[in-house]
Amino acid sequence: MSILSKQQLHNLAMNTVGKDLEKQGYEFLGVNSKLGKNPQFVAIKSSKLFFIIVRAVTYPNNPVIYDEDLVNKIRNHALKFKARTFYAGVGLANSVDYDLPITSQDDYIINYSGLIEVKL
Repeated sequence: MSILSKQQLHNLAMNTVGKDLEKQGYEFLGVNSKLGKNPQFVAIKSSKLFFIIVRAVTYPNNPVIYDEDLVNKIRNHALKFKARTFYAGVGLANSVDYDLPITSQDDYIINYSGLIEVKL
């Protein structure tokens, strides 16, 4: 049994958000799945540009609470491109016991409620 790394958890979050964006009709201009590189998605929809920050958030942390300094830095960068900025927090927990780490052998639960726009 191996515990999933931060990068593996991040990849799960990226897949969750990416599928949601595709379903909503976003087209990807850039995808960055490396930890520490932001934004994770640069996308276009209806001729508008979007910067989307993705975070994997493990239980008991709340996936809708984000680092305001980070998202404001990305938002300020996005404004230079006339882009809107969104945060997508994906909560992850071990389905057997929320307090256990997420492993490659256990099922996991996803708590994702969609994009949160970062406004002034």
